[in-house]
Amino acid sequence: MVKYFCAGEGAALAQNDGFTPLCWVDLVSPTDGEVERVAAETHIPEDMIKAALDDEETARTEFDEGCSMFVVNCPIIEESDAGDSYSTLPLAVIYNKYCIMTVCLKGNPVLKDFITGRTKVRSDNPVHFILNFMLGNAKRFLYCLKQIDRRSQRVQSELGSNFKNDDILQLLELENSLVYFTTSLNTNVKVHDKLAKVATVATSEENQDIYDDLVIECNQAIEMCKIYKDTLTVSMDAYGSVISNNANDSMKKLTIITILLAIPTMIAGFWGMNMPVPFQAFHGETSTVWWWIVVAITIAVTACVAIIMLKGNIFGNPKANKSKKQKRNRKKK
Repeated sequence: MVKYFCAGEGAALAQNDGFTPLCWVDLVSPTDGEVERVAAETHIPEDMIKAALDDEETARTEFDEGCSMFVVNCPIIEESDAGDSYSTLPLAVIYNKYCIMTVCLKGNPVLKDFITGRTKVRSDNPVHFILNFMLGNAKRFLYCLKQIDRRSQRVQSELGSNFKNDDILQLLELENSLVYFTTSLNTNVKVHDKLAKVATVATSEENQDIYDDLVIECNQAIEMCKIYKDTLTVSMDAYGSVISNNANDSMKKLTIITILLAIPTMIAGFWGMNMPVPFQAFHGETSTVWWWIVVAITIAVTACVAIIMLKGNIFGNPKANKSKKQKRNRKKK
């Protein structure tokens, strides 16, 4: 899809039917035919136009044939049944003496603000346009980071009462998103540094003010991303430890049950052999009296073993160990 916009000093951004000099050309997932037509109109090489159409493209700058290209990573929010997912997508801003061009695979919220007039831009001032876009992009990162933090806190509050695999996977997905954001922000900083070397940034007071705001917002986004990532990593490690402890407690309980069940099984195995056993006959006749006696003895032995295991703290109950240490310390005092 190709759209043309034009706005000069003091004029609102308006959409045109076709290409005009010093206009803004907005390409969103263009076809090969649209790329060829726009390349012929704007005198921008097709290789530059197609650079941002690769979703794996990294942030970079390129200057060739009178054209300047700045590729930056932009945060995107994808909605799904499981919840919103966060990732990044490259967007290229290209300009020459004929026009400004933006190329991306999906629509960008910052560019939508330009179109709707929420952010005032000029199509005849490429550097001013790029600075405003990069500033809006940095603020978009901050917005997405706040959304990630809120979602993380909501999931962690749910995990406090009940552990679910879906909640753990959501936290893992958020942690991966923060990794993508950290990498994207660090690569965007390099592009910002290249933009600072453009002559019109240093000579124009307005452009310099926008660039200073851009640096502040970008540094804040990097710091927030680092803090949220570290916090989420610590939380994931803590939940992993809790799950491991719960699994250990379950294994201890199963081990105790197995040991206790092994006692009656062993005794029943001895008396179930196809050979004479003690107390098989009572007064010369087969009787069930000794069967009941054996069952009673089995129950008594099992109960005694259970009491010994519980009081003797065979499996290392932390609470029991703590109470014993406290009693010993009191006696010493």
